[in-house]
This record gives sequence, structure tokens and C-alpha cells, in this order.
Amino acid sequence: QTKTGIALLYDEVSENAYDIRLKLTKEVLTIQKQDVVCVSGSDHSANHRTVTLHRQPVGGLGLSIKGGAEHKVPVVISKIFKNQAAEQTGMLFIGDAIIQVNGINVESATHEEVVHLLRNAGDEVTITVQYLREAPSFLKLPLGSPGPSSDHSSGTSSPLFDSGLHLNGNSTNTAPSSPSSPIANEPKYEKRWLDTLSVPLSMARISRYKTGTDKLRSNAFEVLALDGVSTGILQFYTAQESADWLRAMSTNISDLTLQNMKMANKCCSPSDQVIHMGWVNERLEGTDSSQLYKFKFLALKGSSFYIFSAPPVSTLDWVRAEKIYNLCEVLFKIHKLWLADDCWLQANLYLGIHQDFDLEDQRPYCFSVMVGHGKSHYFNVELGSELAVWEKSFQRAIFLEVQRTGSKTYMCSWQGDALCFTVDFALGFTCFDSKTKNVLWRFKFSQLKGSSDDGKTRVKLLFQNIDTKQIETKELEFQDLTAVLHCIHSFIAAKVASVDPVFIDSQSIARKYMYSN
Repeated sequence: QTKTGIALLYDEVSENAYDIRLKLTKEVLTIQKQDVVCVSGSDHSANHRTVTLHRQPVGGLGLSIKGGAEHKVPVVISKIFKNQAAEQTGMLFIGDAIIQVNGINVESATHEEVVHLLRNAGDEVTITVQYLREAPSFLKLPLGSPGPSSDHSSGTSSPLFDSGLHLNGNSTNTAPSSPSSPIANEPKYEKRWLDTLSVPLSMARISRYKTGTDKLRSNAFEVLALDGVSTGILQFYTAQESADWLRAMSTNISDLTLQNMKMANKCCSPSDQVIHMGWVNERLEGTDSSQLYKFKFLALKGSSFYIFSAPPVSTLDWVRAEKIYNLCEVLFKIHKLWLADDCWLQANLYLGIHQDFDLEDQRPYCFSVMVGHGKSHYFNVELGSELAVWEKSFQRAIFLEVQRTGSKTYMCSWQGDALCFTVDFALGFTCFDSKTKNVLWRFKFSQLKGSSDDGKTRVKLLFQNIDTKQIETKELEFQDLTAVLHCIHSFIAAKVASVDPVFIDSQSIARKYMYSN
């Protein structure tokens, strides 16, 4: 998506926001700030301009000012009136900060001091100005070319007083004095939007939260490039504008991620393809039990689920993952969706799996990935659409791995005997003696009617005998019981999907939510 629009850049230190323009292309987000540039004539620096104004009988200096040292901002030109002294110079612009008046420095002067100086400076007033690129938004300065028609402030008034310097002298309707004819080689200035920062969107990430907290920014977010360069806090005038920009940027980032996946997959064997990857926030439990989140980059590739602190950009990076888990032995689970009426939907995708998480945090779009030895990773994404993609991608990656693997065998024991337990996509469950290889029992997936475990190492599997219809209980002890239970779940879900794909789709909590909205 390509898009341009006006936004604010929020400075957390000064707590001021500045007008900027955003330009979004397929690959880059560019931040522009307004500045005054010299477009022709002698090569003067547009940084400081010294302009002589001739006070007119009607209209005075033809400008209004705002700001002052008492507001911790310079005095700036807030209005320029058509066909009057200031406009006729062609060198003054709304947003120009006044630095000197007739050689007197006014950078630290109050509003009233500058008004007094300008009103009593005589008929010829020489002012030195510099365009204030980061004019705080509370000044409510129009963004376009001079004149009231370009006011972006939507009729909202500034808390600061707007002092008009256009009412001096006689108010009879005499014609304004015509501008003096332009001098040859006199510099010509224009106000323009200039690029100040370009953020590449490939592998970029977006955050709507105040760093490390659950506090959601109001109509604002930050975009961070792969190299860590940040846009700063981008603030929008309405929730709708913020949502539109968030969606547009997320779409472009997702498209570029897809391109990166395709490039990576050209170098990988068919059994080792990247199914999905992207940024998430992982919740970390602090020692003082405060909830902190850190950016993590997740990838589903071949037989594994990877967790990175930074995206893998070369083939060598894949071995540098913080964690790598076998896809057959993980369980994906959606925890939270934010519905339109601001209620929470606590969603357990797979019934019967124990829920250990305290869900008091304020982030919507949360999911966990449960791994071996009873451990879990708890993640959050920015958009409901991202949650739906992760849900579908985990499902697909796990099903593909089950079909590729065909079977998984685990060492186990019961009453001192060393046994092997196999989960097989075609045959179901088989238990055999690890030494003699003699099969002790075998059941199909459809014969499993229930299970219970002690949460540590022991599990009871309840099978229905096809002939007698009686329930037979088989007890086994595993070193990593969680991994085995997840593997059983993966194989059964993959089996159901191969027989009835529509049923699996109908169980998707995130996609139901997306369609209903």
C-alpha cells in the first residue's frame, strides 16, 4: 500500500508533539518535516533570513505572532495576511521563529516583549527569522502555504494568544501599497516538506505499547527498523487514522516478510521450508513478578519452531536461535481476543489442556506455545489478523511435520520394565519391550477415549477394546510427559485434518473473530 498523510511526532522528553508528513511506499516509511528552502537567486542559507518590512497604513506589518519564552517556545509567525507587508516580501512563512528585531535578540523574550518591540519599531522593521521545524502542536499553526484556508487545525483554537500586528494605523479602505519590484538575483524562498528519516520496512516491527509495559498508547505507535532505528512515537488525530496507518504499515511489512520467506526457501530443501515468521512480544516474568515484554522474532521452519532475539538474515543465523523446539512436541493456544464491545473472550482452543496462565495483563491478541517439561512461552501480537495467521501457520506447520515424520517413538517404563511407546500416523499407538521388541499392545487413534496424568511423569491412557467394547487402562511413565502429550495431540489433530479439513477450520477461534468483524 502507498499512502501519505499528516501526523504528529511525539517527544516523550519534552512531552510536545510536532507536525510531520508520512509517506508510505511498499518498502519504506519516510518522515518529512516542513522547512523553508532557497529555490532561486543568490545562494543564501535558508536557515537564517533577514527581512525588512515596511509598515503599511492599512494592515501594519501584515502578520500575527504566537508563543514566547513563558511557554518555553520561541515567538513564531502564526498568520500572514494576503497582499500585506509580510506576504509581499516573499521571504516570510507561517512557522518562522523570530530571532532578532532591528538587531535586538528576542530568542529569550516573552510574548508581550516581542509584541511591544514590533509595534514600536518604526515604519521600517528588520527582522531575522529561522523556520521552526519542530513547532509544538499546541501552537496550532497551519501546515500549508500562508493564508487561513490552509489551516490544518480543524477550527481548534490554541491556548496561546494570537497577537495581530496588522491593525496599526488608519483602518480606511485605502489600497495597500504595491510590493516593490523584485531586485535581480534576490533569493526566492519556498516552504517545502523535506525527508528527514527513512525507515526500511523489511523485517521492521511495530509497537503500540509504552516500552516494557501494558500501557497502550492512545492513537499512536512506533515503527522500528531491523537495525533498531525508530520513527519515534507517531501520533494521529483520530483512532480511525491510527488504525488505517497501522493496518497499511503492517500489510507492507507482512508482504516484505513473505518475499524474504520465498528467498530463504529457494535455498532450503522441500522438507525444510519456512512456513511463517514474524515479530511478536514475549511476556517475561520479572523477579518482582512485574510483567515485562520483549520483542522476539518467531519462525516455523521444517521440523522446528524457532525463537530469535533478531531475525535470521543469512543461513548461518538459523543456528543462533535462542530456543528451538520440535513442532510435533509443541501446543499452540489462543488466550485472548478483544471483541468490539471491549469484553474479553477467553478462548481455550483445545479442551482438557490445563491452563496455568494468569491473564490479568491488558494486552489483546495473546497466544502461548506450550513446550516440553511443562514450560510455556506467552506471546502478544499487535493485530487480530496477525493472530489468525499465526494460528493457521502453526496448524499447517505441525500437520506437515506429522505427515513427514510418520511416527515418533519415546522411551518409557512401567513397573520397572523399559518400554518404547510409538505414535504412528497410520497405525495409531504401539507399546513394545525395548529389549525384545515384542509388541505388548496396539490401538488405533479412534480407540483412545480419554487420558489423565499426574502433571509430572505418569499418564493413564483409556482405550476401548473393539471386540468387547470394554475400556482398557494403560499406564506409562515418561521422562518428559508434556512433550509426549503434545505429540499425541499433534498426531490426532493431523489425522482429523486429513479426514475432515472443514472441522479443523471450524475450530479456529481467531479466524471466526476476524470474519465476524
